[in-house]
Amino acid sequence: MKPLTKNLWRNIRDSLGRFIAIVIIIMLGVLLFVGVKATGPALKDSLNTTVKADHLADSQLLATTGVSKAQVKAAESVSGVQAEAVKFKYVIGGRASDVVALYGYQKGTTINRLHLTSGQLPTQANQIVLDTAAKKSGYQLGQTHTFTGGSKLARRTFKISGFADSPAYIEDTSRGSANIGDGTVRYFAYIPASQMKMPVASQLNIRFPALQTRDTFSNRYKDAVATKMKLVKQRVKAQGEKDLRAAVYANIVKTATAKAQAQLAASGMPAAAVADQAIKPQLSTFQQQATVTARKQLSTSLTWQTREDLPGFGDYGGSADRIAAIANVFPVFFFLVAALITFTTVGRMVEEARAQIGTFKALGYGKWAIARNYLAYAALAGLLGGIIGVFAGNLSIPRIVLSLYKNYIPLQQVVSLQWPLIALSLLLALIATLGAAAIVVRNELTEKPATLMRPRAPKSAKRILLERITPLWSRLSFNQKVSYRNLFRYKSRLVMTILGIAGGTALILTGFGIKDSITATGVQQYGDVIHYQAIVRLADGKKPAAARDILAKSKAYRSAGTVSGAVAKLSAKGHSLSDVNLFAPANGNDLEPYVSLRSTASNRKLTLPRHGIVITSKLAKALNVTTGDTLKVATTNGQSKRFTIKGIAKNYVGHFGYLSNTAYHQLAGNSAKPNTLLVRLQPQSSKQNDRLAKQLLNHHAIVGISFTTTAKKTLSNMSGMLDPIVLIFILLSAILSFVVLYNLNNINVSERIRELSTIKVLGFFDREVTMYISRESIVLTVIGIVFGYLLGNLLTAYILYQAETEAVVFPLTISIVGYLTATLLMLAFTGVVTWLTHRRLQRVDMVEALKSNE
Repeated sequence: MKPLTKNLWRNIRDSLGRFIAIVIIIMLGVLLFVGVKATGPALKDSLNTTVKADHLADSQLLATTGVSKAQVKAAESVSGVQAEAVKFKYVIGGRASDVVALYGYQKGTTINRLHLTSGQLPTQANQIVLDTAAKKSGYQLGQTHTFTGGSKLARRTFKISGFADSPAYIEDTSRGSANIGDGTVRYFAYIPASQMKMPVASQLNIRFPALQTRDTFSNRYKDAVATKMKLVKQRVKAQGEKDLRAAVYANIVKTATAKAQAQLAASGMPAAAVADQAIKPQLSTFQQQATVTARKQLSTSLTWQTREDLPGFGDYGGSADRIAAIANVFPVFFFLVAALITFTTVGRMVEEARAQIGTFKALGYGKWAIARNYLAYAALAGLLGGIIGVFAGNLSIPRIVLSLYKNYIPLQQVVSLQWPLIALSLLLALIATLGAAAIVVRNELTEKPATLMRPRAPKSAKRILLERITPLWSRLSFNQKVSYRNLFRYKSRLVMTILGIAGGTALILTGFGIKDSITATGVQQYGDVIHYQAIVRLADGKKPAAARDILAKSKAYRSAGTVSGAVAKLSAKGHSLSDVNLFAPANGNDLEPYVSLRSTASNRKLTLPRHGIVITSKLAKALNVTTGDTLKVATTNGQSKRFTIKGIAKNYVGHFGYLSNTAYHQLAGNSAKPNTLLVRLQPQSSKQNDRLAKQLLNHHAIVGISFTTTAKKTLSNMSGMLDPIVLIFILLSAILSFVVLYNLNNINVSERIRELSTIKVLGFFDREVTMYISRESIVLTVIGIVFGYLLGNLLTAYILYQAETEAVVFPLTISIVGYLTATLLMLAFTGVVTWLTHRRLQRVDMVEALKSNE
């Protein structure tokens, strides 16, 4: 083995602690960088693979008038379309009279395949397969399941033959809503299609086999589906109109014939012949009536959905997008902190070898041969840490997160190696290690051997600002004065220590901040903005008095405000947004105490204008408008009007527009009637909410009710889905912070070992020697923590901005627990490092340290 090669391995052996520290810092940086960046794609790939295997429909049609075989053929006439009609309806059943999404099972169905988790599919008339989520309600194989008489089934009681998951219901906690029972669908079920008393199917599932290789959340996939569906919708609607027109026409002719026969029954002429002659002149009119009626019925009976409309599907995609957004910021900052400390460590390592470099030069070794020794050291540490971090991060973090997504159906875990990301992270790791070594070695090799073999002259101390404050400076002890002078004597170490501690503090604080801010969204939306607990929709033409009477019977009822509500599309400056909720008080221009409107600019209370509109902040941002601009409001009923924006209100979830009673009548006309109640309730359980919802929905005056607890639960799930990532952030940030503190302190001791040995020789006690150098670390830790607070808030704010969705704002919120945890961890790490330094200084060979330059 060549001398320089031996020297390389000897250097690694003699400085094993530093070598391992470099490896660990690089490993942590790369692990989090690659791991979190790979988590978003892994979540999407896993769901894509799962729904592809179970042939999830790309789109589906819900038709109250039914889906005919001709419509199925019309859909399949479009190139690349696979279509299947299914019997489906919402019914009441089970022990607790739950709302059930009931499907007719047909053997050979290829779209939305059931995935059995236990038992078998319904092969007999009395068998039923329940949603796996129904197990939470205590259902077991072999038990009976009964539906109410109003379900209109061939039989009411079925035997549970199996439990299954469906790709159309990926989230266990959400099954959608219905306008029967308590309005909340609890689970789905499948019985033989023959047992459902339905003349035709009510759902049409559409699938595009050629698009299944695309990411279901990508714009490329969505655009392709939209293009295909445009033609599918046209043909299905045209065929539906044709079918419905024929049925309506036949019914009109049948009714007219019967009427004519009844009128001519008293005459002696043949009734059928006379009736036939009587209606012939009207056949053209009947056709026109049939066309008008068919179009009117069809326009209100067809509801098209995409995968994004399925329960839980959009939330899952949003969660993956938020993790991807966070991955663009947090791991990058984490890696920068790691790289910065590594750069300093490697640079210091080469500087310590000045005498060795000078010796090699004096012995006649070339510059490249000498440089290769230290470059290999740095490259080996960088590659070792990078490779461990790459594979540990890419293969572990995504799997951990996937395994913790317990609210979703079991996903086929797909975690692929992100090669471009791996290559980038290894390149950055080498830049942090090899780059630092190359820069310092190059500088050292420019000096002569004689200069290199002598230590650098120590930096001279200078007067510091504190010395000019005489009353304070005079009261400090000698050791304290030396420590404070040394703080500014080694400015590069001061900056690096503060940056390292501030970075660690900021990372830990950001981990808590992400969690707290997402949680705060629901707290502020349903605490500061919205004060009602339920929205009750009234049937057309019905007065709110009946609903109030039912509500008044509930012990939880406090009050109800009558408002006019509508869903509208808002447009301005070439931008538009649909599904905006409009609210206007039945009287006056104030929604208190149900909704508090406060200006985003001044936080003052907003009063609804007589001739304008108040919109929420996210809506204003989406439309690129501000106070004073004009926008167009178009309701789903076809009414439209332009309004001037009189105010922009704080809001955290959803899009809302608020009008005064006068302004709403300008939009909807004087015939517009209040159609909604905003209900304030005392806190009650979900079962009590369900009971109240059933009582309301059983009344003909009410068509729907929704509770804010549902939205709160969705936000809670959103926060819960990020918990694994946040926990990983906090743990790895804490480990990085400790390693950084230890490493910087180690460098400090190594740089000043002769100085420390000198004061030991002069008679300083061990504790005094430790505090001589640790006092600097403590001061820098406190300063670093304070800077870390500021940096943590900035980093959290930027991540939240990146993670915002179209309709949700995350207010910057970091709890006191986050600040305390970050502070205590940093102080604890400083204490541990101080103790380790004390142990090391106790074992210092003072004579050898003082002779090291000879």
